[in-house]
Amino acid sequence: MSLPLLEKKLIEQANTENAPGMEKYMKNHFPFLGIKTPERKQILKDFWKETEIHKAPFDRDFLIAMWEKDEREYQYIALDYYGKYIKKRPKTDIDLIKYLLTHKSWWDTVDPLASNFAGPLAKNHPDLKETLKEWAKDDNMWLRRTAILFQLRYKSETDEKFLYETILKNNQSKEFFIQKAIGWALREYSKTNPDSVRSFIEGHPLANLSVREGSKYI
Repeated sequence: MSLPLLEKKLIEQANTENAPGMEKYMKNHFPFLGIKTPERKQILKDFWKETEIHKAPFDRDFLIAMWEKDEREYQYIALDYYGKYIKKRPKTDIDLIKYLLTHKSWWDTVDPLASNFAGPLAKNHPDLKETLKEWAKDDNMWLRRTAILFQLRYKSETDEKFLYETILKNNQSKEFFIQKAIGWALREYSKTNPDSVRSFIEGHPLANLSVREGSKYI
């Protein structure tokens, strides 16, 4: 496994001056090494070049090992790594995505997992919508948020019925992250079908935050 080499590279670039601000931005849920995105991307670029791990078959153990590390930069790199494979992954990866969504959960990993991982996987394997329907009413808030957001990049391919039904399963939620997700999903879909979104907002009870976010472009 190439994790020790990656750890060495990251620790060498750790910045104790940056770390407190990055931790504060994430509400102190996770420790940080203090490596900002441009530097992290360069470290990863060098790591890819040295190991060529991204050209080898997908290594689930490597992904999970990064997810289990304390510092948040490892989870970001795990997503960068996984992103190189997601378009060709089998539908059984929905279980892996669920694991990632429900461990070390916060918006900074949940949102890309929703739109960049669950979204493409469900597009390639449409029967996964049945799983996402279950997520829409799950006790776990982050799974519900994912069910609302996974079509974020679908544009004209959005399953409108699924989107609206999912929103209506969650429109009474008091959770900020659910209300915000509803507004975000509606806002994105309004770029494709503004009349439909306008009609939906006018015809259904939604939180003020959801309405405000969803109405920005209509």
